[in-house]
Amino acid sequence: MRQPRQTNVKLAVDLGGLHMKNPVTTASGTFAAGHEYSDFVDVSKLGAVTTKGVSLNGWSGNASPRIAETPSGMLNSIGLQNPGVKHLLEHDLPWLREVGATTIVNVSGHSFDEYVDVIEALDESGLVDAYEVNISCPNVDAGGMTIGTDPKSVEQVVGMCRKATKLPMIVKLTPNVTDITEIAKAAVSAGADALSLINTLLGMAIDIERRKPQLARYVGGLSGPAVKPVALRMVWEVHKAVDVPLLGMGGIGTGADAVEFMLAGATSVAVGTANFTNPTATVDVINGIIDYCENHGVGDVNELVGALQ
Repeated sequence: MRQPRQTNVKLAVDLGGLHMKNPVTTASGTFAAGHEYSDFVDVSKLGAVTTKGVSLNGWSGNASPRIAETPSGMLNSIGLQNPGVKHLLEHDLPWLREVGATTIVNVSGHSFDEYVDVIEALDESGLVDAYEVNISCPNVDAGGMTIGTDPKSVEQVVGMCRKATKLPMIVKLTPNVTDITEIAKAAVSAGADALSLINTLLGMAIDIERRKPQLARYVGGLSGPAVKPVALRMVWEVHKAVDVPLLGMGGIGTGADAVEFMLAGATSVAVGTANFTNPTATVDVINGIIDYCENHGVGDVNELVGALQ
């Protein structure tokens, strides 16, 4: 079981009121709730564990095939499959608390009210340290639009969630918009303590022999190294536009990747697709950040945030 190595570098960061022992968490949907990776890394030593998206009741997800490999990345259309909030409360959250992990719960919903229902079901458990509100899910209330692409919808759902909890609330932004800073400003104005970005980019892959899409749903979310330049640009733009901490993600697999995001303005980072090919990726990234700081005379990792010249 891998752990971060010892260092004199100060690694603790504050993500909108969430104290993290180091800047590294997991990207929702790539680490489950940590059980599957606990043989490889000590999850209590991560900055936080971000759970897979949870809805009020279980979702079966989309039809298969729902994963396709792409150059420098992957497409997925899992459809937020999850067993529901009751299972999370009874099984995953108690285990995370027992092992000493800091826990961020990713909240999903088909409607504005479902987001609130999930938070209310979790809020009194004492087992959650922060929420990541995923506003890139289908919005049935608005006729099937995506919540996260409309500033008014963003303000409404974030405002409703804000009233439901006093815990730190991170709002996860979709990159599938013309101007991500407008969405970021809407989320902050409605009460977001921090923002996470980016979610996956909408993409497609085709099997030319069958003349059919590789995914049953035709399109899916692109993640992995291929999206990193877009993610970095959006983190940089949002850092200049709003005054809340950012959780950067998109193609992070090394300490160097993480440092790039922090220089662009991220206070912390999430490791996602890299977990599928390297189960110790999270700890490797922490150690890579330590190496960079020691080699460049950085005594506190917070010195890196927004330090792009």
